[in-house]
Amino acid sequence: MSEFVEALKTELESTFKEEISVFFDINPHDGLLETHDVDESLKEKLKCLVFIPIISRTYCDPKSFAWEHEFKAFIEQASQDQFGLKVKLPGGNVASRVLPVRIYDLDNPDIKLCESVLGGVLRGVEFIYAEPGVNRPLKSNDDEKTNLNKTKYINQINKVSNAIKEIITAIGQFNPEQEEVQKEVFKPISASQKNSKTTIIVGSLIALALIILGILFVPKLIKPPEQVEKSIAVLPFKNDSPDLERMYFINGTMEAILDNLCKIKDLRVPGRTSVEQYRDNPKPIPIIAKELNVSYILEGSGHRDGNNVRLIVQLLDGKKDQHIWSQTYNADIEDIFSMQSEIAQLIAGEIKAIITPIEKQLIEKPPTTSLKAYDFYQRGREEHAKYQFLSGNMSTLTKAEVLYKRALEYDSTFAQAYTGLAAIYWDKYYRKEYFSENFMDSILILTTVALSYNDQLDEAYTIRGNYYYENKQPEKAIKEFDKALNINPNSWRAYYGKGDQSEELLISLENFLKAESLNHGPELPDILTRIAEAYCDAGFIDKARYYTLEAFKLDGDSVQYFAELGYLEQKMANYEKSVEFLERSYSIDTSNLFTLFLLGEMYGFGGQVEKSLKYFKKFLTRRDAILGTEYFTEGSIYHRIGYVYWESGYMEESEYYFNKQLDECNNVIKSGRPWSQLYYTYYDIAGIYAFRGEKDKAYENLRIFNQRKVESLWMLSLIKNDPLFNNIRNEPEFQQIVRDVEAKYQAEHERVRKWLEEQGML
Repeated sequence: MSEFVEALKTELESTFKEEISVFFDINPHDGLLETHDVDESLKEKLKCLVFIPIISRTYCDPKSFAWEHEFKAFIEQASQDQFGLKVKLPGGNVASRVLPVRIYDLDNPDIKLCESVLGGVLRGVEFIYAEPGVNRPLKSNDDEKTNLNKTKYINQINKVSNAIKEIITAIGQFNPEQEEVQKEVFKPISASQKNSKTTIIVGSLIALALIILGILFVPKLIKPPEQVEKSIAVLPFKNDSPDLERMYFINGTMEAILDNLCKIKDLRVPGRTSVEQYRDNPKPIPIIAKELNVSYILEGSGHRDGNNVRLIVQLLDGKKDQHIWSQTYNADIEDIFSMQSEIAQLIAGEIKAIITPIEKQLIEKPPTTSLKAYDFYQRGREEHAKYQFLSGNMSTLTKAEVLYKRALEYDSTFAQAYTGLAAIYWDKYYRKEYFSENFMDSILILTTVALSYNDQLDEAYTIRGNYYYENKQPEKAIKEFDKALNINPNSWRAYYGKGDQSEELLISLENFLKAESLNHGPELPDILTRIAEAYCDAGFIDKARYYTLEAFKLDGDSVQYFAELGYLEQKMANYEKSVEFLERSYSIDTSNLFTLFLLGEMYGFGGQVEKSLKYFKKFLTRRDAILGTEYFTEGSIYHRIGYVYWESGYMEESEYYFNKQLDECNNVIKSGRPWSQLYYTYYDIAGIYAFRGEKDKAYENLRIFNQRKVESLWMLSLIKNDPLFNNIRNEPEFQQIVRDVEAKYQAEHERVRKWLEEQGML
């Protein structure tokens, strides 16, 4: 739907002289939150000139919020304002200010219901794709030849724009007496400087917020030339050859050019994961630029025929979709590295990005002396990309591993091939080796070998940084991530790694936000969720909810969305509210592990042990069925289950789960995994001993836990309400530990608050 909005905005900008803004409400609560006063929230929001409801099969429902408080409310309000619901068009016809967009064929009862409210025939513009047995919303890449309705997406967008223009033109010819009223009300607008059309539009739309789809027209202001950010996205190149087997070469060339651009600090360049989504889902250039938040777009196409390479590249202004520069290359395969380097440097020159001498040296350095090795490397990279972007199938990892090894047969010093093997190893063996004494040592060996041959590989430093973090060496991890960013300042993975490993919330936020600015691919919802959780831990709840909603807008995963909202409420100790959101998640998907466990935990904290035990049993059954009984879930799960079994009178089962948690915590401590580095394992152990009445052991572990330098709202809420500590809750030492946790949280909250103020984000 966001594609529709962007396409409409683009069309309107080419239709009207006035600047156009389109507002679109996709709130999953249908515009209503529990804290909102409905009447006050909507009173001003519905004051718009044109109201465009998206009519789906579920829209025409008198029980829905959107129908009752938006659709009907606008019609009633527009019928009583100075313009009226229906306006007379310049040609003499009459049009409604409600312009429906239909995305499904409706049943007759729904049509009649709409018409009864509209007071006339349901007209509008259809965005419906139909084939025998198919009835769905029209997409921009649908072929009108196969569409029974014979409609084309861009033509329908044009129809909507033209309909809006007719309505606005009609309003522009409104009674001039009304114009005088507006001039009196809105004194900042000088009527003598505007034509009647503009005055009316401005007068009627100042300070309006719109719901569903509203169109806001304001006069263009004279602005100084905008500073264009030096940012570029490199779209997947097209293979001009009928030989699909050569696709890996085109993809590899595109990625090499992208990697070269990423080395330029004066440029912001989203990585391949951000642009891969447009390979099979092409969109207009301005929409892509808007979605990726970049100023420029690079397109390319080409093919390889034997040793001959042909490549066409074109640089475009992302906002205007205007050609800036293009070049056609016909070269021998021997010149592939110099061609990739030249293209990157020419593009940077066109964008006026500064390339330092060190960056130039990095860009011009060939990765290998063997073209055969490079060919196998590109093939391996392609198979690994299939695993990451498409299948998740382990067989593609095995293929990639074989191809990387073949590359090393032709060049045993090919550093990128060693780095590729390290990435493969991480994906294949991370879980299997989690408690191994030699956990991921092969990663350390492979990345170290790679860097011995080429110490300018950001990917190798990033992978090695992750290795050090997992192996209780956080200082080394940070140094590795910083080395990666020194080589590739556009590495979202390095920023994510820094944010992930830091216990300081401000550092986490800074790095997660930087990662967000560089990644618009499938990982973005996860990054947004991590930002939301960091904001919540720092005590900025509104921002946490905002980023949780942003993640939902991208992935549309309502199960995860409501579960995350429940998780945020848990962090604030709002356990009843948490359960409400979690039950909504459960009502959509009864098998989600995250939801099942949190429901068990939250009902347990609320004292409803019967319900808690029910969900914990469902969690264990589901987990064992899909993951196996030996699957390790890092964190705190078994002692929560043990507590509920105890409260339910099942002592034997309770002891089993308490002991299982102790074993797991001790294994994590022994292996030095991140959960122990943050001292959370000691908190979990202390809770079990406190519940059992072994106070000395409880305090021994709590003292270790209290060595943490930074605390979160989540930890403060937990230690204040954790039922496992009820036996010692009122004791002086425990109360002092709680005060220490609160003081650390307040200090971190203040640090984040000051930073947000400095950044103008509060």
